[in-house]
This record gives sequence, C-alpha cells and structure tokens, in this order.
Amino acid sequence: MKRPRWLRRPWQVVLAGGLLAGVLAYVAIGAFIWWHAQGLLAHPPQRQADAALVLGSRAYLDGKPHPCLAGRVDTAVALAKTGLVRQLAFSGGVDSEDGRTEATAMKERAVTAGFAGPMLLEPASTSTRLNLSLSRPMLLAAGVRSVVIVSEPFHLWRIERLVKMSGFDRSFDVQYAAAPTSCWNALGPLSKGALREPAAIVNNAFRGLLF
Repeated sequence: MKRPRWLRRPWQVVLAGGLLAGVLAYVAIGAFIWWHAQGLLAHPPQRQADAALVLGSRAYLDGKPHPCLAGRVDTAVALAKTGLVRQLAFSGGVDSEDGRTEATAMKERAVTAGFAGPMLLEPASTSTRLNLSLSRPMLLAAGVRSVVIVSEPFHLWRIERLVKMSGFDRSFDVQYAAAPTSCWNALGPLSKGALREPAAIVNNAFRGLLF
C-alpha cells in the first residue's frame, strides 16, 4: 500500500507547520500590540513632567516631513501647550533612508508647530535601545528627573520593556504618551510600522533586551 504523499516528504510537513506557527505567533503579537496601544491612547499621561522625550523614526517621505514622525512631535508640542511638560527632547540619528538627522528634523517640526521653549537634541542614536541609553546622560545633565516618552501607539510596549530592562526608569519618573499620528489613524495595526513591530519584538527578545 502506498503511503500518502505528505508522509513521503515529512520535511515538507515540518516546514509547513513551522511556517503556520510563525504566522500565528506574528498575528498574536500584532493583536497584543494593538490591544496595548488602545489602552495607552485611552489613558494619556496625567502628571506634570520635566520633559517629553520624542523617539525618532524616518524623517522625510517624498521630500516632505514624514507624517508619522511629525505626529509624534505634534503630540509632544500639545503636551507642552497644556503645561504637562516644560521642555522637549528629541532622540534620533542620521536616517539611512533619507540622510537626515531625525533629532534636527523633529526640532524643526516643533518650531513650525509653534513651540518656543527649551529643546534638547540627541542626534546619534539608530535604534530604540540607543534612543534611551544616549538620551539618559543628556537628560540628567539638563536636570530632568521626570519624563514622558512619546512615540506611536504600536511602539510603546517594546519601549516600556526596554525602559525597565535598561534601568532607565531608575533614573527618571517615566510616563508614556501614545501619538495618534495620521499613519496610525489611517491604518492602525496595518500601518507599516505596526506590521514591522512584531519582528522587532522577536529580534529584541532573542537578544535578551526585553526579558
């Protein structure tokens, strides 16, 4: 009696099972990120803080300020205008995609949005982990002891884990502000950044950065 074709190629079964498990894990992580993001959007920061720390991403798109990054800056400016923070800090180095320094692009956006208060720039970081580690001495030197970290909703769960693992929260009283950017509002969990975030979480977890 002939064995079924799938039994004659067990490696294909294993491969298909592995791919299915990977897809299911990816979807589960994405769903968790979305659920966590919705909670942060519903509960913005309430306590006054010394500074809002805005984490960078791609600065320009088609020759114009990238709407995702612009939305992060606009959220920080709104926090300042309500009196929740007194100064802004921007963290982001040279973007390999457009060659612009993210921190500088964010400062320019803040000025355009009407912010005239003190601003700090960290222009060397190229990852979320470096955003935190390179911003820490800058913030401490400026006398900052409490900070609101601003980024897009999908990004903040990983940021929270990196904050705890790096000890950033031992240096500062930390709150989080989810920026409802036009990118997020248009596509939510299907935005480009949100779709890439599960892969970033897996990468950071394998490197021992999250747990």
